[in-house]
Amino acid sequence: MKRYDGSRFCRWHSPIGTLVIVEDGEGITKLSLAENAPADSREEMTPLLWEAVQQLSEYFVGKRKEFSLPLSLHGTPFQLADWEALRTIPYGETRSYRQIAEQIGKPKACRAVGMANHKNPIAIMIPCHRVIAADRSLGGYGYGPKVKRFLLELEKRHIG
Repeated sequence: MKRYDGSRFCRWHSPIGTLVIVEDGEGITKLSLAENAPADSREEMTPLLWEAVQQLSEYFVGKRKEFSLPLSLHGTPFQLADWEALRTIPYGETRSYRQIAEQIGKPKACRAVGMANHKNPIAIMIPCHRVIAADRSLGGYGYGPKVKRFLLELEKRHIG
């Protein structure tokens, strides 16, 4: 894949609002809701961003259950382990913060899992919306409980 000076981004109007998708020439680096693009990036529809838009479109109509895009992740070792664990949660299912903490070998790190989820730069593709509290309540979500509920209900409707 072509390496860029800086990054490229596009805006896409999704069912949950305008998303900003960013890539660095190696993979997707950010997927955010109604945030400004990084200062060092340029708006340009690259082949990778086009593929991201296509896969997100398929996700929102229930045709895509997994994303197959290269990701370019940057975080602490704990965050990277958390984000990798999130990617193992099957479509339409949920896990508790405790289950994710146990999965990454840090059973007492439930709160740290929540903080790592909050720092997740590529929401939806790294499905932090699938993590809920032990009492089955939604828990936190960077885009708010309404969006989290929407994503979970979307997936439940299209299981099978």
